[in-house]
Amino acid sequence: MHRDRLIKFYGNVQVAPKSEIQTKIITRSLESLIDKGLMIGHGLRTTHKWFIKEIKLTLKGKKEAKKLLGEQMTLPLKTRKAKSEK
Repeated sequence: MHRDRLIKFYGNVQVAPKSEIQTKIITRSLESLIDKGLMIGHGLRTTHKWFIKEIKLTLKGKKEAKKLLGEQMTLPLKTRKAKSEK
């Protein structure tokens, strides 16, 4: 899949961040998924930076995506126990 398709995600949002911020958010997310081994990125490399042009899910990424499609994530909130009255 080409990376430009990910920017269309912000097309339906009424208060969309500027294109620079969109690019940073998408780039960091892609790099994080690549580091975890869930995605493969194809692109250009300079001496200082990668420019990711296309992405592809790995087998591990496909399994994780299928798993998450049916689940709702829970927030890791701590619950307080009520203090008993003395």
